[in-house]
Amino acid sequence: MNKAAIIQARMSSTRLPDKVMKPILGKPMLELLIERLRRARHLDQIVVATTNNASDQVVEDLTRRLGVGCFRGSEEDVLDRVLRAAHKYDVDLIVEITGDCPLIDPQVVDQLVEMYLAEKVDYVSNVLKRTYPRGLDTQVFSTAVLDQVAQLTQDPVDHEHVSLYIYKHPERFKLRNIESGLAEKYWDWRLTVDTPEDFALISKIYETLYLQNAAFALRDVLNLLDRQPELLAMNQHVQQKRVR
Repeated sequence: MNKAAIIQARMSSTRLPDKVMKPILGKPMLELLIERLRRARHLDQIVVATTNNASDQVVEDLTRRLGVGCFRGSEEDVLDRVLRAAHKYDVDLIVEITGDCPLIDPQVVDQLVEMYLAEKVDYVSNVLKRTYPRGLDTQVFSTAVLDQVAQLTQDPVDHEHVSLYIYKHPERFKLRNIESGLAEKYWDWRLTVDTPEDFALISKIYETLYLQNAAFALRDVLNLLDRQPELLAMNQHVQQKRVR
């Protein structure tokens, strides 16, 4: 089984344009995300699914420099973009990651893939019940299931949010969710990047932890924020955009 992280990344983000290429410690945020995914033991490859927009040429250039896959497709139909990326690289199992999650934890990725491989299910994630901070979002499903979804729905919202149709239809698909075991206070922490305030927090986390240990884990991030709770105030007012 060919297992690949497929990262959705584009320059035309509405609330923070160009965010995936914004530098942290001299590296584009997307490069740091790819670095972290490369530490996952159960991934065979990494593919970035970006758009055909001219502005996303820099994303393709980065993937070439880093030696990871790249597919360019529709900006609006993200489901089609991810699905075609999977077919281009002969991917059997998709690990869906978004480019706004530069603190993704490879151990969490491995845990989800292991559950998928151990159980006869269609979808495994850590987002059906959120017990991880936002920004650790990982969803695992087969290319075959996504092929089905592409035939089952033409709803633009389903096509914008790749796996939405899967987890909204438990009567059709077998779903599993992994819980973190973390104290409830961590569940609402915001470790994703969608606004300048988010980016400022993530930059501060990297500046504090990365130079000491480039492979820092989620627990290191939580320990830092426990020691310096004032950092959480940087983006605690930011509201997550609703899917529908």
